[in-house]
Amino acid sequence: MLSAGCDLHKKTITVCVMNQSREIVCRKRLYCDDEAGIRAFFEGLGPYQFVVEATASYEWFVRLLEPSARRALLAHPKKLRVIAESTRKSDKLDAQVLAEFLALDMIPTSYRPTPRQREHRRLVRHRDGIQKRITSVKNRIRRILADENADFKGLFTITGLQKLKSIALSDADRFAVDQMLEEYELYRRQLKQADERLVAFADSAPSVERERRALLRSIPGVGFVTSEVVLAELADIGRFASAKRVTSYAGLSPGKRSSAGKSLELHLEKNGSGLLRQILVESAWQLVRYSARWKGYYERLKVRLKAKKAIVAVARRLLCMITAILKSGQPYDPTYQPS
Repeated sequence: MLSAGCDLHKKTITVCVMNQSREIVCRKRLYCDDEAGIRAFFEGLGPYQFVVEATASYEWFVRLLEPSARRALLAHPKKLRVIAESTRKSDKLDAQVLAEFLALDMIPTSYRPTPRQREHRRLVRHRDGIQKRITSVKNRIRRILADENADFKGLFTITGLQKLKSIALSDADRFAVDQMLEEYELYRRQLKQADERLVAFADSAPSVERERRALLRSIPGVGFVTSEVVLAELADIGRFASAKRVTSYAGLSPGKRSSAGKSLELHLEKNGSGLLRQILVESAWQLVRYSARWKGYYERLKVRLKAKKAIVAVARRLLCMITAILKSGQPYDPTYQPS
């Protein structure tokens, strides 16, 4: 069986094909807008397997070749460091390295979400993008008001927005603020629509997914948005061999450097899903607010750590607990004592 390494870009695909002896059979440059030509080339190889890096645009390519391939693999870009760190990096060389690793069966693979998981992630990340735009607009309005010493608490309540209309501003500032308020109202409507779409998506879930939502919602401080982000970003919890792997994926594990028997703890690695990390930290703040046990845990940590590091440690513990709950199928135990 032949092994094809595919270096995929927006417009082109560089392919290197090797036999089982790791001898190059052929090289080919294909164009992404010629799907028929891509399919014809690979089908003409006979029995083959292929690998492509798990970049943002791999899905269409994998779907195109899956029917004719014996095996399709996604290479983890960060784990396949030999390409990233190559001093002689080129599309031709990258495809060759991928083909050689595939022939040796040494590809560090990346998880490929199911169609439903991809749809869920799209909705969750789209909602997060809208929320970020709302925050940006609010900050820009406050910046203009701050220049006039007119910013105030409760600005974006119904009463606050009415008061905003009566604040004396220059013609330019008033024009900018009025347009930003239109933008703000547009994003608010979009956020409501995105929430409704997520609710409909959750209502159509299979039984296993429904059970996982219920398990997550049993945890204090974990509401609708948090449960949706966790489910979408983690996808299949079974793909993580341990809680340590999950916290690393969420970027909540501090890096470590060891030498001569000494160990130094570094900053957070911040790999994986930034959205998951963000929502877990926000949930950790809610958890220490509503649970006396978790608040006590946080206060003990804060004695030897600063507040930010302490809340990250709480978020890490929360994610470990979420992992255990999802894997065991047992709801949150109110008597659980974090330590």
